[in-house]
Amino acid sequence: MLIAMLGEAWRAMGANRLRSLLTMLGMVIGVGAVVLMMAVGQGAQYAVKQSISAMGSNLFIVSASLSTTSGGVRRAGAAKITVADAEAMMELPGVEVVGQSLHPAPVQVIHGQANWTASIVGAVPEYLDARSWDVVSGSRFTESDVKAATRVALIGQNVGRKLFGDEDPVGKVVRIKQQPFVVLGVLAPKGQSLDGRDQDDSIIVPLVTAQRKLFGQTGGGINMIMVKAESLEAMPSVEQEMRALLRQRHRIREGMENDFSIRDLTATANTAAETAKVMSMLLGSIASVSLLVGGIGIMNIMLVSVTERTREIGIRMALGAREGAILAQFLLEAIIMSVIGCVIGLLLGLVGAELFRRFGNTTVVVSGGSALVAFGVALSVGVFFGYYPARKAALLDPIEALRYQ
Repeated sequence: MLIAMLGEAWRAMGANRLRSLLTMLGMVIGVGAVVLMMAVGQGAQYAVKQSISAMGSNLFIVSASLSTTSGGVRRAGAAKITVADAEAMMELPGVEVVGQSLHPAPVQVIHGQANWTASIVGAVPEYLDARSWDVVSGSRFTESDVKAATRVALIGQNVGRKLFGDEDPVGKVVRIKQQPFVVLGVLAPKGQSLDGRDQDDSIIVPLVTAQRKLFGQTGGGINMIMVKAESLEAMPSVEQEMRALLRQRHRIREGMENDFSIRDLTATANTAAETAKVMSMLLGSIASVSLLVGGIGIMNIMLVSVTERTREIGIRMALGAREGAILAQFLLEAIIMSVIGCVIGLLLGLVGAELFRRFGNTTVVVSGGSALVAFGVALSVGVFFGYYPARKAALLDPIEALRYQ
């Protein structure tokens, strides 16, 4: 019985190929758009999650304010933070790791005939702990390297590829500002930060080495302190303690603004993740409108089909066909068109997502769950909008249907 009904539905669709194709077109576009938009949205969420994991957990960034106010006059670049500030923070309750660093402008790095522009970071060993940044090859520098201003370096993945290719860089020499540095190790891949910088283009050298031998700085000035709290729950109290400590050390009187800034990276990351999630939902909702349009198209075409086949319906009823059989016949036609449209749309969505990834330089994530949801929703929409025309056909009066011209 079911096979016969399927064959009849297929013949009815084949008799009006162009109309059937136009009917399925709404579903094709709808499913394809939903799959593609959800892939883009989930890709954005994945990129944010990767940035968050690369950044580290329970982190604060403490930096000097770009300007301060004194006597009612705003002055640029007047404030600074120091190594002594970072050392004092280590005594605060709830603080796990403090890693101070110096982030000057990018410089050219040379090895043999190869050269590459990289960001030189002067840091202490604890900086890697605060960032949860491992060394995958070689070893880290130590506190003695910092004190002795040793010319050693840890290079990022991208720097290693550009300067050494497939060669093992550990133990080799690179030149930074015409000074030789021995590569102690290669850093684990980090990817892009939340502000869009490629962290794998970094070279980390001992802090004192960067200050004295690369950038001619004295006095212990730094421009960033990474503070890792012991837990997420401890972060509010740690932030308050740090603010009070720095105001005391910098002799900032009551009512004066801070000459430093404290940024909660966990809160920033959560905000970015929430934004990406909302964007993904918004893209999916917009694309779902096309599914609704496709469902309405199926209903309209099926109503036209019922009108054209009224006499055929009357003959079937006269020969003994029941209402259920007529309902099932037309509903089956709507389901077949929905399924075919869904399959074609799913394939087009997958192809579109792959083209978007290759040529759009954008992260896309196609999950089986999103594809199944798009398929299921499209099929449900087709069945929902196909039911009314099928019901109308089943309720036709046989005598009136036979008289229909």
